Amino acid sequence: MTDHAGPGGPADHVRGEGQPERPGEPSAGPGEPSAGPDIPPAPGLLNVANALTVLRLALVPVFIWFLLSGGTSDRAIAFVAFALASVTDLLDGELARRRSLITDFGKIADPIADKALTGSALITLSYLGELWWWVTAVIVVRELAVTGLRFWVIRRGVIAASRGGKAKTMLQVIAISLYVLPWHLGLAREIVMGAALVVTVVTGADYTARAIRLHRAVVQ
Repeated sequence: MTDHAGPGGPADHVRGEGQPERPGEPSAGPGEPSAGPDIPPAPGLLNVANALTVLRLALVPVFIWFLLSGGTSDRAIAFVAFALASVTDLLDGELARRRSLITDFGKIADPIADKALTGSALITLSYLGELWWWVTAVIVVRELAVTGLRFWVIRRGVIAASRGGKAKTMLQVIAISLYVLPWHLGLAREIVMGAALVVTVVTGADYTARAIRLHRAVVQ
């Protein structure tokens, strides 16, 4: 749980004094207030974007269970669970933005779900002795730090996802998937994980700088 934070539709044009009324629009009588622009209602808590976020959270223990089971078929099921959860990460944010379904719950739960999925995968792989602990530590600390920064500036504004951030997410998903698959892919998965590690650190530093600038700009 990437980050849930979205724009609404374009504002209706507000007619000024002396402008012709729209065809079929009732005119306001003397002393009656004219109709203002339509304001879309706030999205409810129960919507498809939030449902996908909750589904991602629910898939985390399923993924861990089968990953720890160790059999070939279990690893395959763990891979499917991880892949499905990763797809929901792509869909929920997109749906929230396009359908104006952004809620306070989504803003908080989405990054938590993202970090729970990625963090649990890395920690479990390290526990199984398949991934160096220091790699897991660097990525997990970075993700937790960025989540903290996101909550720090959430009342002041939203930092849009950068291309680097999207590349980071994609590389992490691919790298973890290569480790979860029941086949030993050796050097290939290590190279992808190395690339994910580098991009994770670089984008973390960039996000920190942007969060500090946003905070200072609003305070001033």
